[in-house]
Amino acid sequence: MRPVNLIPPDQRHGRRAPMRTGALPYLLVGALVVLLAGVALLVTANNEISERKSELAKVESEDRAAEAQAQRLAAYVQFEAVHNARLETITSLADSRFDWERVMRELALIIPGDVWVSEINASAGAGAGGQGGGSGSELSGGITGPSLAITGCADGQEGVAGFVTALEGIDGVTRIGVEESALPSQAEGTVSAGGEESAGGDCQTRDFIAAFELTVAFDAAPPPAVTEGEAPATVTEGAEETAASTEGGGETEGATSE
Repeated sequence: MRPVNLIPPDQRHGRRAPMRTGALPYLLVGALVVLLAGVALLVTANNEISERKSELAKVESEDRAAEAQAQRLAAYVQFEAVHNARLETITSLADSRFDWERVMRELALIIPGDVWVSEINASAGAGAGGQGGGSGSELSGGITGPSLAITGCADGQEGVAGFVTALEGIDGVTRIGVEESALPSQAEGTVSAGGEESAGGDCQTRDFIAAFELTVAFDAAPPPAVTEGEAPATVTEGAEETAASTEGGGETEGATSE
């Protein structure tokens, strides 16, 4: 015989009793799971943001340190720039500088004993050739570098020619121009193109003494830099007449001076 449960279903108790709460517990559990997942994602995002902020602060600190070091080294960079500029200026000045001391020393060594130099005018630039009172020859007008204008006397025209030959032995001399060379009989009454008396002066004390004016050019030497409107510097190296004495029957002895 099969048993039959006569108790209404809503009053039954036990494992097989139907649920009376419905789907609400399942919804609560699902909401809790979603909330837990959101919290986990939020914590993970906050941790990642903290790490990124820490890295950013570290990079900014390194950047500030590098900038401070660059500022400390900026003085050395400026010093290097100033050093290079001054070195370039000094090199340019050294390349354009003319060694007048060497030229004067060599001139003093090669002057023959029968030559008296009364005046030397030195010019570092163009347009100063023949400043010693010469006539301004084509050579004087064509000089673009340093030059010497030498005025004096010599024992005849042969002495002048020997002096010209000796001047060619000075290192750097490229051209030598004879502005004037005349004996007293030839130079008497003559006047140079500048309106001044001819070369010689007091050193032409005998009929056989020739007065001369020479221009010595150093074309290979670079001329100095001259600003616009500024004339090349001209220096009178020596204006003293060399000592000379005449002894017995016209024999002449002289000591040249630098």
